[in-house]
Amino acid sequence: MTKSTSCLWVTCPIIIGAGPSGLATAACLKRKGIPSLILERADCIASLWNLKTYDRLCLHLPKKFCDLPFLPFPLDYPSYPTKFQFLEYLESYKNHFDLDPVFNKTVVSAEFDNRYGVWRVVASGLKQEQIEYVSQWLIVATGENADEVIPFIEGVDDFDGPILHTSSYRNGRSYGEKDVLVVGCGNSGMEVALDLANFNARTSLVVRDSVHVLPREMLGISTFGLLMWMLKWFPIRLIDRLVLLVSSFVLGDTEKLGFHPPKVGPLELKSISGKTPVLDVGTIAKIKSGNIKVYPGIKRITYHGAEFVDGRKERFDAIFLATGYKSNVAQWLKGTDLFSEKDGMPREPFPKGWKGEDGLYAVGFTRRGLLGASYVAQRAAEDIELEWRAEPLEFMDFTAPTLSSS
Repeated sequence: MTKSTSCLWVTCPIIIGAGPSGLATAACLKRKGIPSLILERADCIASLWNLKTYDRLCLHLPKKFCDLPFLPFPLDYPSYPTKFQFLEYLESYKNHFDLDPVFNKTVVSAEFDNRYGVWRVVASGLKQEQIEYVSQWLIVATGENADEVIPFIEGVDDFDGPILHTSSYRNGRSYGEKDVLVVGCGNSGMEVALDLANFNARTSLVVRDSVHVLPREMLGISTFGLLMWMLKWFPIRLIDRLVLLVSSFVLGDTEKLGFHPPKVGPLELKSISGKTPVLDVGTIAKIKSGNIKVYPGIKRITYHGAEFVDGRKERFDAIFLATGYKSNVAQWLKGTDLFSEKDGMPREPFPKGWKGEDGLYAVGFTRRGLLGASYVAQRAAEDIELEWRAEPLEFMDFTAPTLSSS
């Protein structure tokens, strides 16, 4: 059966993703008098924050490091805005710059047409209808956290209870007095475990990989802010040694609690691999008090719980996978060397990797959070402006090659 695919010539850049990166890029373009078309697969902006985050979530960094371009957070917001305050800020940002994303449009393919020198972006709607958008510029702003990572664990189908990714977790209200296992010790895993413990769940945490755990604040100062200041004056390895020394003073020896630090310091590791240290907001204290138990890696899931690599077996009523997210760019973007097919991330690390060939840009893939996204959004807008002011591409008949699809 043949299904019709309509074709739309777009005279402005196409932005894929209406999260903070996409909105920031659209705002930067608009400041230069350049419109854009934002395609979003969900029915709202910032779908990760809106639909897949827990209620107690706050920004991990002070708000001054998370401002989007040209509109700071309200002065009356706390230093670490809540999830709901951040969503309010993004909504006000969208309204301030009069941005109008097209929702419920899932991009299924995007490829450069060398014959005409344009990008062909095919998106599917709620009724599986397809539209092909054609433009000179394509901005990929779907980010590093587009899809959940669900690891294979032996026996996962045998468990007599729910196994959910933390993207489904909102709060621990319904888990009080239950035995709950959280698999993963990144910022999300640590905070979900803390939240469950605060709701009186008997909480356990799996710490399989090595990880740096730092206090969110040191000596009353934001750890991140302190690191940014120190980077202006000292080499990374010296800063790492100082930070780990102060951290051990504030948190104690976290290795005795089951957290094995990497051999490379937190800042150096971040620059090499993009792996972010955990900023503790109270989980370590719950572990010390015995309210949260720590286990090493899982060997297998059993009918009633889990067996760990050290031989211990425990019963659990529910399991949450705090196993993170991944880019999905490699699934739909074809024929470009900007992104790696292995992980859907730019091949070149920051500060490179934001610009490809033929009008292709990547915003929100710096592994540096909102600060990195804002920087790249402005760079991309500046770059596009140069071509925008030049002679525009004349309208051509792009519909013939892809008028229908089977």
